[in-house]
Amino acid sequence: MVNRDINFSLWLDFVEREYLKNNFSALIEKGTINGATSNPSIFASAITTSDAYKEQLATLKGKSAKEKYEALAIEDIRTAAQALRDIYDTGNDGYISVEVDPFLSNNTEGTIDEGKRLFVTINEPNVMIKIPATEAGYPAMTELLSNGISVNATLIFSPKQAQRCLKAMKKGMDAFSASGGGRVDAVISVFVSRFDRLLDKDLASVGIEVAQTGIYNAAKIYNLIEANHTPGVRTLFASTGVKGDDLEAAYYINELLAPHSVNTAPLKTIEAYIAKPSPPTKLPIEEKEINGYFTKLSDNGFDMDEIYAQLLKDGLEAFEKSFKEMLDMLK
Repeated sequence: MVNRDINFSLWLDFVEREYLKNNFSALIEKGTINGATSNPSIFASAITTSDAYKEQLATLKGKSAKEKYEALAIEDIRTAAQALRDIYDTGNDGYISVEVDPFLSNNTEGTIDEGKRLFVTINEPNVMIKIPATEAGYPAMTELLSNGISVNATLIFSPKQAQRCLKAMKKGMDAFSASGGGRVDAVISVFVSRFDRLLDKDLASVGIEVAQTGIYNAAKIYNLIEANHTPGVRTLFASTGVKGDDLEAAYYINELLAPHSVNTAPLKTIEAYIAKPSPPTKLPIEEKEINGYFTKLSDNGFDMDEIYAQLLKDGLEAFEKSFKEMLDMLK
């Protein structure tokens, strides 16, 4: 559940038209969630597996595949934004995120143009534009925020990426404030479970406890963001669903429960989390403990810089692959 006492927000990492029409509002009304996120893989799954899009697709004949995708995605994002609007108006988050074309990850101007166009077309104030944390993405974050468009920086794996996001976001928010300002927010989406899926087998082989790397890395970045004290910027813990039965379904929510943070999770993960009493907050973790863990990894031959680079590369490629497969289907 959302916990306003510690400013903990829970967002649904799922968008699908039938669900938005029939079940989404109930989660909001119960106080289970106060926001939502989407990404290219989520939309690809929804559009290619759900019959709910057939009627609108029939009206889009003659359009390009990307035009069809955008028409479908914009309607879903607008529907979600409208369902969340009341809590947004009270200041209780109420954001829905939509990501720019993943093939723009190395194109600053393209990212800026698409981010602005999507925001204007959706025409709801509680939309966050998701931008990957790449060299091209940082200046795009600044530009959108300076124009009062909230930003979700995504695919963050390393503390260095988080620091670059903070710098870009502060610059944009300061510019927006100087021009008259208004409400604009940002989150830094730290991916968690992908570390453990990549490393756990190798860690177990050298006697290091598994399912910890993603937690410690996220905790380190959370400490960095909190210490920065940039108003309007929070840590968002993403990639928090588990694979298989080795971990409890709500593991990455329970282990990262933290003040002034957001966790975005798949529906089954959220259902598992709310089925049991909420655990005590787990963060912050002291830097000494975090650094001790990463020293142990380094001593056993694990190079975190190489791991960060690989996970970012894999994440970008996975979103591009999902997006391309969806566009091919829409042609």
